[in-house]
Amino acid sequence: MEQHEWKALCSGAACPICLSGKPFGIVAELSATYLTSSPDSPMRGYCCLVLKRHAVELYELSADEACALMRDLHRVAAALQEITRAVKLNYEIHGNTIPHLHVHLFPRYKGNPFAEGPINPLIRESPYGEGEFESFRRTLQARLSED
Repeated sequence: MEQHEWKALCSGAACPICLSGKPFGIVAELSATYLTSSPDSPMRGYCCLVLKRHAVELYELSADEACALMRDLHRVAAALQEITRAVKLNYEIHGNTIPHLHVHLFPRYKGNPFAEGPINPLIRESPYGEGEFESFRRTLQARLSED
């Protein structure tokens, strides 16, 4: 990627999330973030929290924004754990492809395809059977509405 392209992404001028107004696959709108997911996720229960405003790095957030992000993350993580019964939740913040602050949440399961190493999101075998994603989505929305 050319330097001017990267600068445009980082500034928000060419950010695909900002240009569309919201991220795709919104499951819930929370205090500081949108919770997203997709039936084409790399594993069952995968979600992503996307900051509502454009920022690239955590240190760009005010203390109040950072706290709100962590509260959203705490809330979603508890709901995901309850719903998926995963043995571990992994949290990842990258931004080297889309520099708009977002946090990936990967429920880990015994025997999952990535059990022995890092998650490769490019390997996609649909983790959901017929109707399972919509059921997961509805359950997650209901759980988050209880708080």
